[in-house]
Amino acid sequence: MADDAAALRRLISDIEHQEATLVFPAFGPVDAWRLGCALVARAEAEGAPVAIDIQRGEQRLFHAALTGSSADNDAWIERKCALVRRFGVSSFLFGRRLALAGKTLTEATLLDPAVYAAHGGAFPISVAGAGPIGTVAVSGLPQADDHRMVVEGLTAVLG
Repeated sequence: MADDAAALRRLISDIEHQEATLVFPAFGPVDAWRLGCALVARAEAEGAPVAIDIQRGEQRLFHAALTGSSADNDAWIERKCALVRRFGVSSFLFGRRLALAGKTLTEATLLDPAVYAAHGGAFPISVAGAGPIGTVAVSGLPQADDHRMVVEGLTAVLG
């Protein structure tokens, strides 16, 4: 049990570092297109049956549904992104913090799990000097893999 908690703390620290470093100098429609295309290329290379979504504020700038994805993936994206918009951190980080605390989303926040999901795959799009201004999300894989794909796409685009 202590090993599990230590591993969760290390994972949480890693995700916090990702969020602190994967920051854009500015972010607009062209950046969304580049990031979206990078994620689609990565998903196609892996044969991943995912949906990909990028939003700035309430505006959807990019959406793709790859072969094997479904409307359920879009619903998961909406719920994961709602959590990111509300708390300003990735859905995976929030979920891992809940796991470390031994609580469910409802126990910790009283939020409706039909509206919010603390499962990996949605990540804040942050701009230097402004903070989180949008979301990027992947849905269709196990939550750690959804998160990994987003982080790898952001890393590739940001250099």
